[in-house]
Amino acid sequence: MTPGTQHPDDPAAQPLRSDAERNRERIIAAARAVFARDGLGASMASVAREAGVGIATMFRRFPTKAELVDAVFVDRMDAYASAVAVALDDPDPWHGFVGYIEAACAMQAADSGFADVLTTTFPTAKALERRRNEAYEGMVELIGRAKAAGRLREDFDSSDLVLLHMANAGVVNATGDAAPDAWRRVVALLVQSFETPARGPLPASPKHDALYRAMLRAGPAAVTAQERDAGGA
Repeated sequence: MTPGTQHPDDPAAQPLRSDAERNRERIIAAARAVFARDGLGASMASVAREAGVGIATMFRRFPTKAELVDAVFVDRMDAYASAVAVALDDPDPWHGFVGYIEAACAMQAADSGFADVLTTTFPTAKALERRRNEAYEGMVELIGRAKAAGRLREDFDSSDLVLLHMANAGVVNATGDAAPDAWRRVVALLVQSFETPARGPLPASPKHDALYRAMLRAGPAAVTAQERDAGGA
């Protein structure tokens, strides 16, 4: 060890690690507030300002927006996956299906950032995407059960849930505080259209890979050039 170099276990090194951890938690707390208020379109710079840290500190802790989103929303995705599990435990498949839709849409309404997260994919946000995939498998099973019970129209597809969340996110973001419960009416109208007997045939559902590309395009997977420049300043 060269003179003046601190050993990792040296108590003198501890404040640096503690400061770094405090900065990280401060950034995550600030991002929760900013994303909940402004959605995922909020800039990394606005999160840094909310946290009271420099943009360079922001980028040291979270080099990309996807990494920040992963840290902020993985617990929300845990709650979302739990809503699917609760629905699967319901002895009435239709009741479980409707309960899941209402719970998930309520989560979107409570947090504009999460409203966007459910309609966006972040390939590098590993924990977030793992939980999303687990929830998706549960949703597919839930759809099958509701159809087998004769309550869900046969031409309903798992992509219709993605479209539902896209529609709900749009309503949540458009109405905001002006009409905070408007989403409930939209969701109720959609749920009633899902139930048998179907009033008529539906247009073809979007291909799953096309819907995935749409979700990928919606995601802030990389920071803007201006934010990169600021991070390197």
